[in-house]
Amino acid sequence: MVTLTTQPMSTEQHPSASDNGSAKTLADETAKELVQLFKLLADETRLRILHYLMQQEELNVRTLCKMLDQSQPAVSHHLALLRVAGIIECRRDGKHNFYHLVPKRCQGYLDTVFGTGGEFPRKVRVEDSLLTYTRDGQAG
Repeated sequence: MVTLTTQPMSTEQHPSASDNGSAKTLADETAKELVQLFKLLADETRLRILHYLMQQEELNVRTLCKMLDQSQPAVSHHLALLRVAGIIECRRDGKHNFYHLVPKRCQGYLDTVFGTGGEFPRKVRVEDSLLTYTRDGQAG
């Protein structure tokens, strides 16, 4: 189980100028991949689609259209972008397409965002908060 929690950072947790020597570098290819991911997720409709798919095992296009209050062509466009990125997959059943998340791909993106190496908990500073990512569901 993966849990993301946020908590306000104390003044001792804020990075100082002396911490620069221990900072890890970000590979160019990783940076490009993350930019593309964040561009993909910077759309409200795509975020809502992912949110709904996280709550259900799978959803068909017609159901997503109703949930999003959008036309079938618009929803299908967003689904195609998410599918090409490998975040979701499609299963066809008769005339209907059913979409579901690709857990390994989503986990890969989380690992890229939160760093590699397998150590937990992983922490990311966002303004005055600390985002903690743990594998066992316990807040870090």
